[in-house]
Amino acid sequence: MEPNAVAYDPFDPAVLADPYPSYRELRERAPVYETAAGFYAVARHEDVLAVLRNPAGYSSSAMNFSATRPEGSAEARGRLLIAADPPVHTRLRGLINRAFTSRRVAELEPRIRHLVAGMLDGALPRGEWDLVSDLAGPLPTTVIAEMLGIDPERREDFKRWSDDVVAIAGGMPDEAEMARLQRSLPELDGYLDEVIAERRRAPRSDLVSALIEASEDGAVLSPEDVRSLGVLLLIAGNETTTNLVGNAVLALDAHPDAAEAVRKNPALVANLVEEALRWDSPVQAVFRQTTREVELAGTKLPEGALVLGLLGSANRDERRFPDPDRFDVRRDATGHVAFGFGVHFCLGAPLARLEAKVVLESLFARTRSFRVAGAPERIHSFFLRGLRGLPVRSEVV
Repeated sequence: MEPNAVAYDPFDPAVLADPYPSYRELRERAPVYETAAGFYAVARHEDVLAVLRNPAGYSSSAMNFSATRPEGSAEARGRLLIAADPPVHTRLRGLINRAFTSRRVAELEPRIRHLVAGMLDGALPRGEWDLVSDLAGPLPTTVIAEMLGIDPERREDFKRWSDDVVAIAGGMPDEAEMARLQRSLPELDGYLDEVIAERRRAPRSDLVSALIEASEDGAVLSPEDVRSLGVLLLIAGNETTTNLVGNAVLALDAHPDAAEAVRKNPALVANLVEEALRWDSPVQAVFRQTTREVELAGTKLPEGALVLGLLGSANRDERRFPDPDRFDVRRDATGHVAFGFGVHFCLGAPLARLEAKVVLESLFARTRSFRVAGAPERIHSFFLRGLRGLPVRSEVV
């Protein structure tokens, strides 16, 4: 069959529900596919890597979700880390890396375990509870709020703003919802500006203060830089973990043999996290824009073309992962691109891995079983894959 016989529509409800059959067809018949929306979907692992490892040819400016923000200037949008290219990205990433170190993340583990224990204390005695609203949602929001130094009395507002940032960045809001989001997000900007100004006057031991104090060869982050990074951290530190935990539990429910293997050998939890990332990636795709005419997998793309790198498809590529549709908690999933690749490798990856590991270890340790007890409520998004709700039934030890 000719490639143009393939019909891939990322907005089709059937594709949103289960994109993997469409991904397989793309990999087999049209690895670089021009969609009806005018962008090029890239499906194979090696081609997605070729896009991600070449920021000179494929600009990240296409990731500029803040273009939807009514007060966002072009200059401010250009500073958004996920939408910046070298050398601007190199400078910003170098500065934030100094404040967001692996040591800082590792030091969070006792607090994360304490938070998970408290959330399970409230949920498990009920027998039936919601994985997302009772655990996988509030955990990363609380952690990133504490890291940023958000005052406890503003946590409810912060959660609402956090959900709104994710909705506008990764969802498919209708006109009425978009209008509401565009009223909400300036509130977040205003609050973060207040926090930044306060930390400049009186630094604390939080991430906002660390970002303000970060320096490299005399360069410092401007207030606009710190605000943009704060918004980005809401996404990197929130949605990825929520989606990862929900997708992992769904996968375990569909594969009870895998759940039993982990229950018998808790050391498999780390492998489980990586396989869940590969098998049902929380972030399904990233946009790039060509800076010049390029050729990819035999297809010529014009300068300025929008390219959608299908991370979820790359992670199911049979050329890279044998029997890729099989969920195998003993698999070596090294090489998956669930967190991207190259200069834009996800800043929140270590935190998401740690939070998911703690959640899953705690669930297995404190229950005899946990199973899905109702229909999952999915996020309405073509490039984020996760849940808004997942009823579960658990039996405590």
